[in-house]
Amino acid sequence: MNETQGVGYYCYMVECADGTYYTGWTTDPERRVKEHNAGRGALYTKFRRPVELIYLEEVTDRSTAQRRECKIKKLTREKKVDLVREFAEIN
Repeated sequence: MNETQGVGYYCYMVECADGTYYTGWTTDPERRVKEHNAGRGALYTKFRRPVELIYLEEVTDRSTAQRRECKIKKLTREKKVDLVREFAEIN
């Protein structure tokens, strides 16, 4: 099975309880947010719970998700806020 059959890939952002953003990628956004909120998602979010999903972008494959994650992480806070606003307007 190739990596695009039956699996969705997503780049996502969550907002932590302290107002900071965490960006990552996953194949299952709901599961991933639950992991973050259980303290198993990432060290960064472990002590900043609870987190809330604020941005989700479906991409074609794992490498695209990873590249998109890196690009978002390099954005300024202001640009991330803009991205989240655009996402909220669409959804």
